[in-house]
Amino acid sequence: MIYYDEEGHVQAVGAEALQDRMLETALEESWVKTEWCIPACPGQLLSLNAPLRFKLLIRPKSGGSSDFTDNIPPLPPGKSVVQVLTYFLQYLQTCAEAYIKGTHANGQVLWDSILSEIDYVISHPNGWEGYQQSQIRQAVVLAQLIPDTMKGHSWVLFMMEGEASLHFTIDNGLPPGVIKDGEGIIVVDAGGGTINISAYTKKAGYDSKTDTFEEIAIPQCHFFSSVFVSIRPVYNDLPCLGTDYLKESDYHDELEHIICCFDKSTKVRFNNDQQPQFIRFSGTRDNDLLYNIQFGQLKLSGTDVAEIFEPSMRCITDSVSKMVTNTHKPIKHIVLVGGFSVSDWLVSKVSQVLSPKGLNVVHPENYVNKAVSNGAVSFYLDQAPTKGV
Repeated sequence: MIYYDEEGHVQAVGAEALQDRMLETALEESWVKTEWCIPACPGQLLSLNAPLRFKLLIRPKSGGSSDFTDNIPPLPPGKSVVQVLTYFLQYLQTCAEAYIKGTHANGQVLWDSILSEIDYVISHPNGWEGYQQSQIRQAVVLAQLIPDTMKGHSWVLFMMEGEASLHFTIDNGLPPGVIKDGEGIIVVDAGGGTINISAYTKKAGYDSKTDTFEEIAIPQCHFFSSVFVSIRPVYNDLPCLGTDYLKESDYHDELEHIICCFDKSTKVRFNNDQQPQFIRFSGTRDNDLLYNIQFGQLKLSGTDVAEIFEPSMRCITDSVSKMVTNTHKPIKHIVLVGGFSVSDWLVSKVSQVLSPKGLNVVHPENYVNKAVSNGAVSFYLDQAPTKGV
């Protein structure tokens, strides 16, 4: 989220824009809010995070995506996607600077010593190439993170999210057969914004830190990730949490808030479609028994919640199955990482489909929601090579 004043100047970005005092100031001074959102019910919006909105706006037009991606609202008048990303990068740089200065001894001296030597490792969805990278690079230059020179451009390193996830997997332990026998592996980065699917094999040797991994299939990117599980009921007008849900209830105006609560809690905890699921969205005095609202909780059937997950789960299993069939190297292992993979339901259903096909489904336990960022840093520090298709 970004707040602009009436003259188009940025006043608040990110977490700062969500503070209660900012809402009051924005109303008093007529600030304009750039929502990363889609229409929900009349007068309501569902928020998306800034990096995802950017991905949706500059994504390649070909390749796997949900129907939703063709219905992204336009940016505010006079604001391009590169300009908005520029403000967001400036915000991230400011946060990093404040953290280093505030948490390290002699933080100011440390920051001044590295300011002219910073390399930026930027991950992006699988399949992004020249156009998408040029848009990001332009934003990096406009944000004044690097000079617009050949040397300045060399400070920016791009890598696919699938490749970054591979390096995270290497650091957290690959199945033994991948290292010793060169068995094929598919890495599924099921994140908050995209699902990236990549296949690799280790070419030679036994040192996973130095030997080359090569792609053995064309990497894929799909917009069926975690955020689309929350959006799907409204966009597809499902009976459960769809646009007309609670239409006759006094709590219909709370639908956006209910979906946000579902996104943050119920969706994450869901692991059994045979048990009812509950969304706590209000206090104990809120009741509407006709719509299964009691003590501030909305009760849903487990099968209705499973239906919301189904397209995302099917996207992963179908894509992996096709990739296994089309690779020239036998695939033995499937590794699930990314923020969406913390869902026990997703992992269990993917395993149920793929395990009978002779595939070993692995789910690391160490910070899988940070697989891309940690893997990208690991790649930069270790410079472990990978070879593309």
